Amino acid sequence: MLDTQGGLVRTGHVEDAPVVVYVQQMLDRAVEVQASDLHFEPYEQRYRVRMRIDGQLHDMDDAPLAFRDRLAARIKVMARLDVAEKRLPQDGRIRLPVSDERHLDLRVSTLPTLFGEKVVIRVLDARSGQLDLAQLGYEKDDLALLERAIRSPHGMVLVTGPTGAGKTQSLYACLNQLNTSAVNIATVEDPCEIQMPGINQVNVQDKPGLGFAVALRAFLRQDPDILMVGEIRDLETAQIAVQAAQTGHLVLSTLHTNDAPSTLVRLRNMGVANYNIASSVTLITAQRLVRQLCSACKKPQDLPGSELAQAGWATATSADTYTVYAPVGCSACHKGFRGRTGLFQVMPVSTALQALILQDASSLELSRQARQEGLRSLREAGLRKVLAGITSLDEVLAATRSEA
Repeated sequence: MLDTQGGLVRTGHVEDAPVVVYVQQMLDRAVEVQASDLHFEPYEQRYRVRMRIDGQLHDMDDAPLAFRDRLAARIKVMARLDVAEKRLPQDGRIRLPVSDERHLDLRVSTLPTLFGEKVVIRVLDARSGQLDLAQLGYEKDDLALLERAIRSPHGMVLVTGPTGAGKTQSLYACLNQLNTSAVNIATVEDPCEIQMPGINQVNVQDKPGLGFAVALRAFLRQDPDILMVGEIRDLETAQIAVQAAQTGHLVLSTLHTNDAPSTLVRLRNMGVANYNIASSVTLITAQRLVRQLCSACKKPQDLPGSELAQAGWATATSADTYTVYAPVGCSACHKGFRGRTGLFQVMPVSTALQALILQDASSLELSRQARQEGLRSLREAGLRKVLAGITSLDEVLAATRSEA
């Protein structure tokens, strides 16, 4: 599958293979190279196939142009979608048996384009999904803070970051640790990406009016202990989540913000009262994903202290030289990288921060107080992993801001 430089080998003569066999071959390939997404993209003169591996899209062999309509139809049949409907986008799921004890959950999205329907399949492999908090990349002290917060009987724990930062995986790692027969856990998502036995999972459905707020209200009548909301998108959802956190429930959710302190301001800007934010939010963790260096081929190199200082490492001086690692590429990885790890900024909401929230403090003031209490920036968390040889400096610089 991989060449000696870490690139994908383009093999296979699929022109004569039936569409059914071809689709199965591509799904098997996606699982083998641990791809998260599989793209089938029709154009006038070609049918492009790409896979997203460790966050990067890689070109595969083009599919035969003759497969264009039949391939989309095959996948729609597998996902129980309307095969005749080619004018509107559709979403569906496939549960694919890999062995007697293992299944793959595939999320299918179709989109009408100029030259046919583009199909994207997200591969949700529960086995490859890291649902152990200790394996996600948290520093020991940050992990202890997070575990203490989710073990609390009530309060709100928020995970923030851009799309694709691994927020859902972090939430499910928390739920995996809390999931016992002694608690009642309910989740509402759009859509549910990871199926977990023992948890009551609800998909948002816009047509009948089952949104986040409606589901949350229903949850509160279901004798819950722990609630997970896929995303707080509006004031109504935020207010119900806050109410639940204040009335003896543990609430886990996500927001799209750049860092942990700015999340408090985002809630205020949505319309949540300051006293409700201060009394409900117990911990916020911001995160990013970066590619991990391949342990088999990474090579050491010297980094001048001045470059590390410029990147944001406060203790670095121009007189120092640091050993870091750079990607190379081998048969075991993808251009020098294999897998991804998280960069985390974990901020407990202290009494001092609560007082600032009640005083309508700005994001800058909240950040300053959090830093005084020991909060690390995402950039600092990334540089720690650079010095530990886990990832490269370029990866961290691309994923984080120097002031965040």
